[in-house]
Amino acid sequence: MEPDLHELLRSLRVWDPAVTTLPPLAPDTAPAAPLPLFARWLAEAAAAGQAEPHTMSLATADAEGLPDVRIVMLHGADDDGWSFATHAHSRKGGQLAGRPHAALAFYWPVLGRQVRVRGPVGVAPREEAQADLHARSTGALAAALTGRQSEVLGSAEDLARASEQAWDRARREPATPVPSWTLYRLRPDEVEFFQGDARRRHVRLRYRRAPGGWTHELLWP
Repeated sequence: MEPDLHELLRSLRVWDPAVTTLPPLAPDTAPAAPLPLFARWLAEAAAAGQAEPHTMSLATADAEGLPDVRIVMLHGADDDGWSFATHAHSRKGGQLAGRPHAALAFYWPVLGRQVRVRGPVGVAPREEAQADLHARSTGALAAALTGRQSEVLGSAEDLARASEQAWDRARREPATPVPSWTLYRLRPDEVEFFQGDARRRHVRLRYRRAPGGWTHELLWP
């Protein structure tokens, strides 16, 4: 018997005290820029046992302005921006070429925290993209070599053949370049930190880029 979707949704809890801790966020002690707070929150999420805390939702828009979203991995975050990578010919690569703006969202339910980031997206130099790829696992290189991301797949057998060939080459030639592999950097104009509260007095701290630095302010939850 298929489960009743509405009954299932009503039975689910958010921030179950058995598995979630809701630490306070004191805006008065927040750093002047968002990156140090993000780095601290990411480390705390990992230490608290959050699975895959470095994954994030990436939202883009197509040529008609229609939104799209998927989960990707954060490759880095520094003064140049928040980094992620994909093939230039992928769906998200094509969307970023046409509309070079995006939004990111991190969710760490073990601490009741979210981080939202948005801003323009640029492309890192090709050598940086290749260095980033080759610093990763054999499987990451094999996946990149398989290529044809977002194209229509004729059959599972086609994928199996291409994947086996890619894995073989990745093992034999670990420095193989993948010209379409692109490292993107989102340079944030706005970063929001959300800290959940058991009494629903959530703290929303928003940073906005300003001439010469950052401003920050609280938002109503």
